[in-house]
Amino acid sequence: MRVLVQRVVDASVSVDGNVCGSCSNGLLVFVGFTYGDSIESIEYLTNKILHLRIFPDENGVMNQSVLEEGGSLLVVSQFTLYGDARKGNRPSYQKALGGKEALELYQLFCQELKKYIPCQTGIFGADMNVSFTNVGPTTIWLEK
Repeated sequence: MRVLVQRVVDASVSVDGNVCGSCSNGLLVFVGFTYGDSIESIEYLTNKILHLRIFPDENGVMNQSVLEEGGSLLVVSQFTLYGDARKGNRPSYQKALGGKEALELYQLFCQELKKYIPCQTGIFGADMNVSFTNVGPTTIWLEK
């Protein structure tokens, strides 16, 4: 399981010109799944995301989590996080989990996050347009 976390002022995802999810003052979370991912992977990365100290405290030091900041999340499925371009210019996605299994893990991941924080999503498998304003820029790669 791979997660790319970006601290954002605002973020939204749209499908066919219609916004289906958004967040403000929070985290844009791109997530991809691979073979062998499990509920343990989801729980581990949920904990990491919720407790990453990448928001400024009263002294301007990145020392607060999204929970402490009172922010929200936008979660977008992105199988291309498992793209491998080491053997040419066309990435291979053989390590990306697809279909029903990936959808089930995506839904579990979003359900787990929603237990703790407001969380909106894109539409799994759709051709989505993602807009965001990254702060910092602050971008963190997590993997389990």
